[in-house]
Amino acid sequence: MTATPQAIEIFVDADACPVKAEIYRVAERHRVKVWVVANSFLTVPNDPLVERVIVSSGFDAADDWIAERARRGAVVITADIPLAHRCVSAGADVIGPTGKPFTEASIGMALATRNLMEDLRAMGDVTGGPKPFSAKDRSAFLSALDLAIVRLKRAGFPSGAP
Repeated sequence: MTATPQAIEIFVDADACPVKAEIYRVAERHRVKVWVVANSFLTVPNDPLVERVIVSSGFDAADDWIAERARRGAVVITADIPLAHRCVSAGADVIGPTGKPFTEASIGMALATRNLMEDLRAMGDVTGGPKPFSAKDRSAFLSALDLAIVRLKRAGFPSGAP
């Protein structure tokens, strides 16, 4: 007899996440639990499917909380490449706020690029940051999150809510 898979859950690295409202909409439509993880107070909807988690202000406390719970059937929303790497390694579906999925095939290159850019910034060679967040990014994110949840449901993961 095979074990019933754990319910689909969404874990949000929330401190600088620009797509929280979109996450709440998709989660409500699919009846999926959302964990909003931050090291400071954030307002979340008054909904039993949305739970705020405030972690200590320690370095990477939110990342550690999320990574400890990452698993197959979980969807992690983060722009943090090291956290994405940890969660992909644990089997979670990981999506950046621009809708870019992080996968086993792409995470190594993303981590290498991040480390290279960090080194270049430390040497003073790079002064610009990421391009501004756009409506196109928001739309791509909505599609990617919906697709990830649909794929997990088809794979037999329950939504977890009636």
